[in-house]
Amino acid sequence: MTSKQPATTPLRSKESATTPLNTKQTPVTSSLNKQILSVDLGRTSTKTCISRDPNSVVFIPANVAHLPVEQVRGGGFETRPTDPIMDMWLEYQGRGYAVGQLAADFGANLGVGQSKVEDALIKVLACIGYFELKGEVSVVLGLPFLSQEQFEKEKEQVINLLRSPHRMSYRGEVMEVTIDQVWVMPEGFGSLIWSEAQETKNPMTDLTKLSVAVVDIGHQTTDFLMVDRFRFARGASKSINFAMSQFYEQVAAKIEGADPQSLFLIEAVHKPHGERFYRPRGSTKPTNLDEFLPSLRESFAAQLKDRLVEWLPERVTDVVITGGGGEFFWADLQPLLKEAKLRAHLADHSRKANALGQYIYGEAQVAAMGRSSTNA
Repeated sequence: MTSKQPATTPLRSKESATTPLNTKQTPVTSSLNKQILSVDLGRTSTKTCISRDPNSVVFIPANVAHLPVEQVRGGGFETRPTDPIMDMWLEYQGRGYAVGQLAADFGANLGVGQSKVEDALIKVLACIGYFELKGEVSVVLGLPFLSQEQFEKEKEQVINLLRSPHRMSYRGEVMEVTIDQVWVMPEGFGSLIWSEAQETKNPMTDLTKLSVAVVDIGHQTTDFLMVDRFRFARGASKSINFAMSQFYEQVAAKIEGADPQSLFLIEAVHKPHGERFYRPRGSTKPTNLDEFLPSLRESFAAQLKDRLVEWLPERVTDVVITGGGGEFFWADLQPLLKEAKLRAHLADHSRKANALGQYIYGEAQVAAMGRSSTNA
């Protein structure tokens, strides 16, 4: 890299921070005829894809409701086909589950504070049902790196939950699938893989030869990853329980009757200036968030900066900002990183980047397995 490159280089095209429309995808297989499912277990929404095309990423609200089978089977009065994202339910091992907006309608919240291992199986099965995957499927997902011990423990738990044959009824249709491979990476690493893949297409920075900090600001955790020449530095990396959920709590505190886990409050926060209105249940008048959001954002950004500066390893040359919170606070973090003489990058499609990078990782693992079997 030359010294003439700007200190802040967005690796992205402009993308709305609001949840995109979900477009039904056709199941695809890799060149080795392996189906790969990437699942980013976000606390606001599960981001999932079956290809590396950014338009293939589907957003499913993270709510999960545990219901009696009879209750989850109810409904079905529509005369026209409905968006499955709005009516996602399944039966598994004699139990019923509503997922996403349907679960929110039944009163389920986003599960802030819970381990992401909880309901991980149901969320993955919902993704499998949505994409209509059958036969053998390889799954790639991420977990917070709160500590190496906890990460390894939760990694083992989620692999044991997922890796086996599964039979379920998804929206009334019986489906059978075998999850034969499960790969788990620290949250945020997928964004680095995705960013590196974009740089390969348009060479500017070879992230594989640099000391890179990845800052993934999510709903429940902010993930600080140190990566030296694409080697994950586990001793210098960590996830902290300070992220967008605390910001939404501060916003909700300004509105009588507001729920900080409301999908509609979260959506309103991420809308453009002049369109940020939210009406909580029981209220007849919507609140204009623009009246107090800028001051809350400024104070919260200052706290984020303090935590980033406290952690930032001295050998870092480049910083990749990612996640929904990363996109939201990009303009606030950019000057700090520029002042520190660091090259700052906002991940392309920052809300989708983890899911896309995880899929690319899955492709590489499947290809490696294919080479091993060929050489055997």
